Amino acid sequence: MVLEEMSAFFTARLEEYDEHMLSFVEGCREAYAEMAKLLPGNAKTLLDLGCGTGLELSEIFKRIPDIEVTGIDLTKAMLQRLGEKYPHKNIHLICGDYFQVPFGTGFDCAVSFQTMHHFKKDKKAELYKKICSALSAEGVYIECDYMVTSQALEDLYFREYERLKKEQGLSDDEFFHYDTPCTVDNQIALLKEAGFKDVKMTFRQENTTIIVGRK
Repeated sequence: MVLEEMSAFFTARLEEYDEHMLSFVEGCREAYAEMAKLLPGNAKTLLDLGCGTGLELSEIFKRIPDIEVTGIDLTKAMLQRLGEKYPHKNIHLICGDYFQVPFGTGFDCAVSFQTMHHFKKDKKAELYKKICSALSAEGVYIECDYMVTSQALEDLYFREYERLKKEQGLSDDEFFHYDTPCTVDNQIALLKEAGFKDVKMTFRQENTTIIVGRK
């Protein structure tokens, strides 16, 4: 298996991405609707991390049509597609690395959909602190992601990723597309360590899992 740079991977699959997520990733179609239900009904601002083509926004806009969205993603082509879908919505799009892009503060809610399983736990730990700081006092973070229940399986994925990077001479300073899902328990622990005081799983279908963290 040859690892592909993250943005290049998704750019190459842009045309099939939406159909793949809706029809072939078990639980995602249902999770898009579930995520929208979990947003506070009075939310006015949303931070969307790894927003891609904005599939999650379709359901969110049905529930809160006027919500102001800040979306961050590495892949320019996906952000362009998102903008084409929602030309009349209040959306600010940033093409960049959400580990590095400043978020600002005061967001009513933040979401991420099937993006966090590409990164190491130490990277996510720092990101979750950054998300927590970006939320208002009553803010909510909703993460839908590919999660496993076995620590042995989590360890296997991470070992294999490191082996492939070493074998292919790839740098730790770049992002490559490879699934490294954590266990549900480890994800919850990371969010609690980051400062979220009320963290729980609210949805799971196959490995598609939603966790909600509140400040």
